[in-house]
Amino acid sequence: METKILSETENKLLKRKEVVFQVEHSQTGSTPPRTEVKEALAKALKKDANLIFIKKMETKTGTRTAIGTANIYDSLEHAKLIEPEYIVKRNIPTEEQKKEGG
Repeated sequence: METKILSETENKLLKRKEVVFQVEHSQTGSTPPRTEVKEALAKALKKDANLIFIKKMETKTGTRTAIGTANIYDSLEHAKLIEPEYIVKRNIPTEEQKKEGG
């Protein structure tokens, strides 16, 4: 899986970076899980993976390239204030979701 940052914008009002990225996934075939993409983005941007929230990621039909958007925050508390609850839940690893669910 190869990750490439297409654009990076600093949003000072919301205290976050907004990133558009591209993931080449010709080896796996299907769109990779969010957790793998978050780890790849964290490595590429030298940030903590817990502070990255993937908003959207889609693979165009017939290609092996996914394009998506992500927000990178300075703190987890600030992210939870701004991001919608469903986005926060999508970006929590499944082990943590099982602990919270019971």
